[in-house]
Amino acid sequence: MNESKHILVVDDEPQITRVLRRGLTTHRYEVRVAADGESALELFRDWSPDLVITDLSMPNMNGLELCKRLRAVSSIPIIVLSVKGEERIKVEALDAGADDYITKPFGMDELLARVRAAMRRAPAESGVEQTIIESGDFRVDLESRNVIVHDHEVHLTPKEFDLLVYMVRHPGKVLTHRTLLATVWGGESVDQTESLRVFIGQLRKKIEPDSAAPRYILTEPWIGYRFDPGA
Repeated sequence: MNESKHILVVDDEPQITRVLRRGLTTHRYEVRVAADGESALELFRDWSPDLVITDLSMPNMNGLELCKRLRAVSSIPIIVLSVKGEERIKVEALDAGADDYITKPFGMDELLARVRAAMRRAPAESGVEQTIIESGDFRVDLESRNVIVHDHEVHLTPKEFDLLVYMVRHPGKVLTHRTLLATVWGGESVDQTESLRVFIGQLRKKIEPDSAAPRYILTEPWIGYRFDPGA
């Protein structure tokens, strides 16, 4: 039920906040609005929202800094709003802890779908270590390092397995090149994007029904990848 879900919208454009407030409230989310990052932090501390939607370009404290400040104290889902052509700052926001992004202008149906997906992922962030992960068409056994995709066993190299595990643990979330490289290969490898593309290509050949038209590992141009586990 959405009645208990609180969403904090952060944007210095009144027209955008009016549209978001109206659209989200219609779908039974409770919404509060802030015009900059500093005001958003105050509301965050006082109100404890379940999700934050923030613009990137704002006065006083921009969306990038807000992402960093929020992520330092909370695992709350964060969706950033950006205009077309802001790939660099969009990537920085995702690396700073944002979960997803949506490009202006956008449709309310798309935004609502991103909100629902982010809300679904939020409870999965727990301190309990799973030994078996089941998500959509995937079943991954962390102890035996066994992978089943759509009832078929898949044999992966150690790095392919680590890469898939990270993706399976973050379904639907935009994962930047830098995030994947730092997590799977270590912080000194964050600029080796060509190596990552090679591993993604190898992984697709093993798990995709058609590696030329991927359905599980989707490319976010210039940014990274998004994992869709299927039905």
